[in-house]
Amino acid sequence: MYYNNNTLIYLDGKFVKASEATTDLYCQTLHYGYGVFEGIRAYATETGTRVFKAKEHYNRLKNSAALINIPFDYSTQELVDATYELLEKNNLNDAYVRPLVFCDPNMSLARPNNVSIMICAWEWGAYLGDKRLRLTVSSYCRPHPRSIKIEAKVCGHYVNSILATNEAKDKGFDEALLLDSDGYLAEGPGANLFFEKNGVLFTPQLGNILPGITRATVLELAEKLGVEVKQGLYKPEVLVSADSAFFCGTAAEVIGIESVDERKFPKSWNESLGRKLQEAYSRLIRNSEKILSTTH
Repeated sequence: MYYNNNTLIYLDGKFVKASEATTDLYCQTLHYGYGVFEGIRAYATETGTRVFKAKEHYNRLKNSAALINIPFDYSTQELVDATYELLEKNNLNDAYVRPLVFCDPNMSLARPNNVSIMICAWEWGAYLGDKRLRLTVSSYCRPHPRSIKIEAKVCGHYVNSILATNEAKDKGFDEALLLDSDGYLAEGPGANLFFEKNGVLFTPQLGNILPGITRATVLELAEKLGVEVKQGLYKPEVLVSADSAFFCGTAAEVIGIESVDERKFPKSWNESLGRKLQEAYSRLIRNSEKILSTTH
């Protein structure tokens, strides 16, 4: 699904075949989840392949490593250039790009002496599909921000996401919705949450959620479209009176939510703010149309 015998990956400054690449089984990342990663999208546009917000993603990768004391000295531009070259070598236009910073062999809990960088890419549609989602509020909560660096995209953090997603799917839902440790709305296992009420968008504030790059893009688009957005702490009960809702993330892009624990949102998706932002986001990533304000 992800590679074949001809697929190349970028590994520590060289392009090597994915089928021939190796790592050490004593790797600290494998044993403890002590590593950082990113999810990045590349799109075919009228002017060629475009890696969407590549610098922002690689800046976050470097920041994630710094936050958890992983030494990583590649420059953002080096990583951006390597990504474009990787896509070209693999003849990929529309692709998902996965950089991973992983540590050397180390069975202790001390910071690593050396790390490696791997970048791979493959063709991948929208992670959550294109149908509106049926969610359930998870029994798992997001980790407390004093227990981890919540703003870092760390490998081990995603055990929480895997548990929540599988619990939801085992119950017959499409995906989970997680609360924070104080019972406020947080996010999905791999996407940020927005909901609409009376023509205003609401989204959980930073502090207990991953500061998503797609989330930031949606906020930028909302401002350009003249949509009011409020960020704050919201109990899950507010969704009972909400008109519509959506998730957003690099892998998921912008995807509507049909219901939460079988309670359907009453507003037609095609008439919702989420749909307007979904269309604006699609135009932006394909770089095919200027975003115009709905107030004009």
